[in-house]
Amino acid sequence: MDWPSSSAAITRNFGWNDEGRPHMGVTFLDSENFAAAEDGELIYRRREGDTASRLPSPLGSWLALDHGDGIVSIYSRFDDITQTVPEMIQRGITLGEQGVSGWSSGTGFYFQIFDRKGRRWINPSLLIHTREQTNPPQILSVRLMDSQGRFFNPAQVTSLAQGRYIVTVDAIARNARGAPLAPHRIICSLNGREVGVLNFETYSARDGSLMVYRNGMIPVRQVYAPAPAYEIADVWFSRGQTTLEIIAEDIAGTSRNMTYRFRVD
Repeated sequence: MDWPSSSAAITRNFGWNDEGRPHMGVTFLDSENFAAAEDGELIYRRREGDTASRLPSPLGSWLALDHGDGIVSIYSRFDDITQTVPEMIQRGITLGEQGVSGWSSGTGFYFQIFDRKGRRWINPSLLIHTREQTNPPQILSVRLMDSQGRFFNPAQVTSLAQGRYIVTVDAIARNARGAPLAPHRIICSLNGREVGVLNFETYSARDGSLMVYRNGMIPVRQVYAPAPAYEIADVWFSRGQTTLEIIAEDIAGTSRNMTYRFRVD
């Protein structure tokens, strides 16, 4: 696959914490048009204002291409389809122009990849070569919440009470234009052992709930609730000297880590 635009700026990427909701695709800005990411069959098309459904579409004007093996690419929130699209689409064919439609607040378009067999949304960066270089990720904040709902900054404490703590991390990567993006992975280690790994690779639909992988599949509402941070781990701190390490990685494998040392009483 190719990106639907070779010049558009990415303003939001897969995994971004959008006020407690996950961004399940890539939002582009500053592109006159966008193209098919791969050869595929047109399986759905909807223009803004279509009256086939009485319900408004959050995607506005949008269409979907089936690429085989259950993989579907979705293009949405653009101004309109620029041509009568044939049933079979070739990679690189212009599909539409950027605009404002659906539940969007700015000009641009929204690109997603869905796996119908696995019933999951896929991070496009797993299938398409990363076109933009990013600066090393930044870890903006790390907080520990105890069983009583009290928050602690591990950089400012010398000791903590023994018990269970929720670890939340606010981390970002930035592209060459300075736009803040979600990292590709956040890892939490306790005394050299991984206790939490959040991968921004897929979101799966299970029993009416959206799930993300963090040491297993858990509801996204749990991971994304501490917006703009992410809930990375639920850990037990035992008595003794403790080393907590947080690592944030981008899609290119560049990483940034923070290490905290304190005593648990």
